[in-house]
Amino acid sequence: MTSDSALPEVVSDLTPATEEIKVNFQVRFKSEADRMLLILPTEAEIPASANNWSEIWQQMKQRLNAGERFWQPHTQVELLAADRLLDGRQLQQIADALSEVQLQMQRVRTSRRQTAVAAATAGYCVEQQAPGSMATSPVSSPPPLVEPIYLQMTIRSGVEIRHSGTVVVLGDINPGGIAIANGDILVWGRLRGVAHAGANGNAKCLIMALQMEPTQLRIANYVARAPANQLEEYYPEVAYVTPDGIRLTKAADFSKSLSQFLPQS
Repeated sequence: MTSDSALPEVVSDLTPATEEIKVNFQVRFKSEADRMLLILPTEAEIPASANNWSEIWQQMKQRLNAGERFWQPHTQVELLAADRLLDGRQLQQIADALSEVQLQMQRVRTSRRQTAVAAATAGYCVEQQAPGSMATSPVSSPPPLVEPIYLQMTIRSGVEIRHSGTVVVLGDINPGGIAIANGDILVWGRLRGVAHAGANGNAKCLIMALQMEPTQLRIANYVARAPANQLEEYYPEVAYVTPDGIRLTKAADFSKSLSQFLPQS
């Protein structure tokens, strides 16, 4: 595989909101382009507890049902959960409340690994960022990698997982599924979608899969696609970057000696 043209960013930073609802609520809504942002208070603002969650959920319900609705039916919603710990039941409560007013929760952005796993398991697109990196102020250097996220699931078409560390998928990545990681991507199954490792520019990251059939591989700014001809035999493979672009090799043959071919930082 050889280097190809750069892949457009799948997830972009938030642009200035076109409309903001300013009310005396801890839960906030913003209309942005063709989607809506649902912003939950951080745990520093409202500590986690059963009573506090009930209050947050009631605030959200009241806000959704109060006054004239400014959104179009079936508008997609991105949940900005920050450091708030949410489980599958709470995510379902949010999704149900949004569905009642013809809104569709599609993506969850969080700095908590447990929330990211719960959201991914529920079938939502997920972006997990390092703690503190969800602030809108610019930073002078890339944030450090967070701990790996382990997903025991199949990433289906239309689902995107973005993580600030390494992503380990105990399952498949189907065509139309996307995994983006600042670290490595390890797939204990079939990789048939898009995998982008080293998304913050680290060309020393790797992509590994038990069965490599990707729609597209990307490591840092290097891009490659699967061969047109299907293989007759599949075996675990590793994708890595050389001066000539992305290369694949059998996992059994891969060793640290290949590091001499990696770009020098």
